[in-house]
Amino acid sequence: MRVQRLTRRADFERVRSEGQAHGTPLFVIVAARRDGGPPRVGVAAGKRVGGAAQRNRAKRLLREGIRPLYASIAPGWDLLLMARGAVLEASSAQVTAKLDQVLRKMSVIAPQSRSIDRGDL
Repeated sequence: MRVQRLTRRADFERVRSEGQAHGTPLFVIVAARRDGGPPRVGVAAGKRVGGAAQRNRAKRLLREGIRPLYASIAPGWDLLLMARGAVLEASSAQVTAKLDQVLRKMSVIAPQSRSIDRGDL
């Protein structure tokens, strides 16, 4: 399943202003509800993360981390994932596990839905 993306600046700004944020050492997630439709995900990395190559790697890690969880995300959510510098030292599995944990805490993924902790990867 292809992950639907947030691409427009206006969408990023709406999620930042209306959404609830949750920070971790690896990233910050901002989640905002909208009317129906598949969940959409936007990824960003600022210059604090590093140069262009480091920012691209950080965004790639976050995109790969959300991919196995995408099917479990409830419809009608817009998510913004903002990388922090520590994500560059994390493995893809660590990023996925942390994303799963935070999204469940934010009730974006239902607790009874498929879990990566059971070896579903």
